[in-house]
Amino acid sequence: MNFLGLTVGRTKAAVSPLSVAGSAGAMVPARSTGGGIWGMIQESFSGAWQKNVVVDPDRSLLAFSAVYACVTLIANDIAKLRAKLVQEAGTNIWNEVDTNSPFLPVLAKPNHYQNRIQFFTQWVVSKMLHGNTYVLKERDGRGLVTAMYVLDPRLVTPLVAASGDVYYQLNTDYLSLVNTPKAAVPASEVIHDRMPSLWHPLLGVSPIYACGSSATQGVRIQANSAAFFENMSRPSGMLTAPGTITDAVAQRLKQAFEDNFTGSKIGRLAVLGDGLKYEAMTIPAADAQLIEQLRWTVEDVARCFHVPLHMIGAGNPTFANIGALTQSYYTQTLQSLIESLELCLGEGLALPSRYGVEFDIETLLRMDASSRYDNITKAIGAGWMSPNEGRLSENLPPVVGGDTPYLQQQNWSLAQLDKRDINAAPAGAAPTNPPVEAKPPEEPPVAKDDDGAALFAAALISKFTEAAYAES
Repeated sequence: MNFLGLTVGRTKAAVSPLSVAGSAGAMVPARSTGGGIWGMIQESFSGAWQKNVVVDPDRSLLAFSAVYACVTLIANDIAKLRAKLVQEAGTNIWNEVDTNSPFLPVLAKPNHYQNRIQFFTQWVVSKMLHGNTYVLKERDGRGLVTAMYVLDPRLVTPLVAASGDVYYQLNTDYLSLVNTPKAAVPASEVIHDRMPSLWHPLLGVSPIYACGSSATQGVRIQANSAAFFENMSRPSGMLTAPGTITDAVAQRLKQAFEDNFTGSKIGRLAVLGDGLKYEAMTIPAADAQLIEQLRWTVEDVARCFHVPLHMIGAGNPTFANIGALTQSYYTQTLQSLIESLELCLGEGLALPSRYGVEFDIETLLRMDASSRYDNITKAIGAGWMSPNEGRLSENLPPVVGGDTPYLQQQNWSLAQLDKRDINAAPAGAAPTNPPVEAKPPEEPPVAKDDDGAALFAAALISKFTEAAYAES
């Protein structure tokens, strides 16, 4: 595309967007007031830097199992959902588009080094850890997006021009084919998905900002426990003598004790003379309640990511029905992330009117076989699902005559039942529908005397006729 006389679209001939620095006037980077610059939150609370509690989502905090479990759980569950290109066929009715659409290939294969699961996993991980996901587009000669690249958020800086237009400064990222730094790339060429923006509309804030101190505490508890159990759960202590000793003697005793009774030599028998006594100084693990502290840090991390504890193996589920648990997890944790991703893709790909991107959540909310069959049977029996629609949900081919919903004939409308109700009036009140007077049954006709005589004569004549025929 042309912008201020310069080509900024990505094509096969021009791999990366051209810089438009100096064309849009003065621009300032979007800054956050939550600690750090350009959206990279470095402190989980004021003064954390001085106390050496620094949020590093790429290294130290990912070493904490709760952070890793929450991030990978959310990313993997969203990435496994298939992205569908849908078209509105009626009011709130969306049908999946066939394979002939030019917008489908980029959804199936976003770029040259990632499949769709890897691409969407990186998308969500970047959003969870850094609060922002930046996706650079690549276009063909028609202007259609043919590839998408998730950029390293640490190499991207949102810029705001005096006119209010948004640009992005990109540093070199060879994997995403950004071979040279770009001073300013228009927002039309970058998809920007972000977490809730607490300070600046262009800067999302990662959940790690809220749970950074808890995650740091958990990492330190684990490191302390590792060192603690490395010494066979025996804490450090001190040697005391009944009398005064010189510094040289104290240093010699200390060195001899560490050389013979620490590390791999733990458990050897110590023989102490001259009234020497060993006294433990470090608080035992049971007294420090490390397990309870570690459990609290896990709960705090899960709380910030809105992940139910049982989903990361840190608690017991509150419902017995697995379907209800999954539905709760979807609505509380995944739904807003999925819908935000759908909107970003729809706008980023510049889909035509009445088109959109929708993730197939059936793979996420899929129940056990018994529950699925029961629900399908009820839906077909209620008449709002055809047998072939039920078979399709189980990946079965259609059958002849199965495209029509069926309903049993004994179902009557309320209006018809009301007309038939002739005994609904209470005692002493006139019925709403007056009863129909019953007619007495018709009596069978009684044979008259004349009719009886005629019948007797006919029978007699027939008998004589048969007799005469027999004699002849």
